[in-house]
Amino acid sequence: MNFKFANRVLDIGTEKAFQVLAKCRELEREGKDIIHLQIGEPDFNTPKNIIDKGKWALDHGYTHYTQNVGLIELREAIVDYTKNYKNINTNINEIAVVPGGKPIMFYTIMALVEKGDEVIYPNPGYPIYESLIRFAGGTPVPMPLIEENDFRVDIDDLRTKINKNTKMIILNSPANPTGGILTKEDIEKTAEIIKDKEIYVLSDEIYDRLVYNKTVPFSIASIPYMKDKTIILNGFSKTYAMTGWRIGYGIMHENLIEKIDRMIANVTSNTSAVAQVAAIEALRGPQDEVDKMREEFKIRRDLIVDGLNSIDGISCKKPEGAFYVFPNIEKLGLKSEELSDYLLKEANVAVLDGASFGEYGEGHLRLSYATSQENIKKAIDRIDKAVKRINI
Repeated sequence: MNFKFANRVLDIGTEKAFQVLAKCRELEREGKDIIHLQIGEPDFNTPKNIIDKGKWALDHGYTHYTQNVGLIELREAIVDYTKNYKNINTNINEIAVVPGGKPIMFYTIMALVEKGDEVIYPNPGYPIYESLIRFAGGTPVPMPLIEENDFRVDIDDLRTKINKNTKMIILNSPANPTGGILTKEDIEKTAEIIKDKEIYVLSDEIYDRLVYNKTVPFSIASIPYMKDKTIILNGFSKTYAMTGWRIGYGIMHENLIEKIDRMIANVTSNTSAVAQVAAIEALRGPQDEVDKMREEFKIRRDLIVDGLNSIDGISCKKPEGAFYVFPNIEKLGLKSEELSDYLLKEANVAVLDGASFGEYGEGHLRLSYATSQENIKKAIDRIDKAVKRINI
């Protein structure tokens, strides 16, 4: 049957990681041993205390609807966590709990952006940013994050991109796909540029606990005059290895929360009550497992960076956050998509091409080190052997 689709869905984007995963599954059905470095998902199990609390919630009747924007007890826990960890004062009326982080992107962009509005977004960056900007009818304006600048914002370039049509700026620190972190100075200068303008900031801070220099990433919402104009996106998937629980949250002005509340009522009604109870335990319970996961990720980061830098034709900066590396492969003479396809076919290693994260990602690959040290060592060996077969 031929469907007449609405224009808004005809060019909606997706995540390349899931397309590559589908290819991997086909190869694995053929008996191939694929090493997965393409998926941005911790390979750890959810900490036991959180799982136990989820089981407790099932046994104690948390199988019903909750408030659209989440349980009061969870929002109170988020208030305390945000104050203690990020030095930002908020309250339960500024918080919306949703099924994962993406809904915060969707709801806030849909609530604030319309045709004629421009949204400045990081490039290379999480591909859903650009996809949702277009879906809302806005115009995506790429903000180049280049290797020579440690994948940070070029403040002078950002200043030239802001005009009367600019409605929103998206920041992501630590960043996917580069692992880069914006400095306090970067963020303060960004805030100063838009201080007196009606421009909102969507600050994606989902990787804020995965930082390896033992500092807490500076949030633009901690600048007093920016708090009311900032939407913080955060969640539990990366920090607490809770991707399958589907729970995240946003912190924003009460006026925007009112609109988000209504949108939630139209789409999901609420987030799983069981997941919410488990999330309370995640925030209020012991953080030992989080620290252990971060330390293991740091070991894996050093292992994969050293391994990639040992391969002729590849160079890799050491990222300070998240669990991704973004090596430069320009000397190999192949486009990033060509090389990622080649490595999957010839080395049985799944990676993502940098161009799938935006035009400024060309010349790079994204590798996730959310896998075992053994897998990383095997992947490096396979990549090295495969690259040696390329005529540079």
